[in-house]
Amino acid sequence: MAIADTLRPFEVVDGTIPAPLTAKPADPQNGRAIAAGRQGNCLGCHRLPIPEEPFHGTVGPNLAGVGDRYSPAELRLRLVDSTMINPETIMPPFHRVDELRRVARHYRGKPILTAQEIEDVIAYLMTLKEE
Repeated sequence: MAIADTLRPFEVVDGTIPAPLTAKPADPQNGRAIAAGRQGNCLGCHRLPIPEEPFHGTVGPNLAGVGDRYSPAELRLRLVDSTMINPETIMPPFHRVDELRRVARHYRGKPILTAQEIEDVIAYLMTLKEE
């Protein structure tokens, strides 16, 4: 798969990426699978309401209720490249391939998540409402 097939251009507006990266509808079930699995590895740093997974991280914020705290546009920027918000963050840019350090050769030039996977994760995160 070529980089052009997975990276999508985007525009940052007031600390958000307002436009979806794809035209295809997002799939929150796939987004949940990405967040829970090794592909997105969200549980490596965050706690999520995914009780069947035994180990949740504590380095990042708890994402329960995140759909009430952030808009899709705000989440999109955080997933695409959170260094645009906080240059010192340890959260990796999930949809950037340039200016990265210590990337294994077979991962160079490839984003962690495709544009559609970013949108699917956002759709899942938007289902997480405060109780």
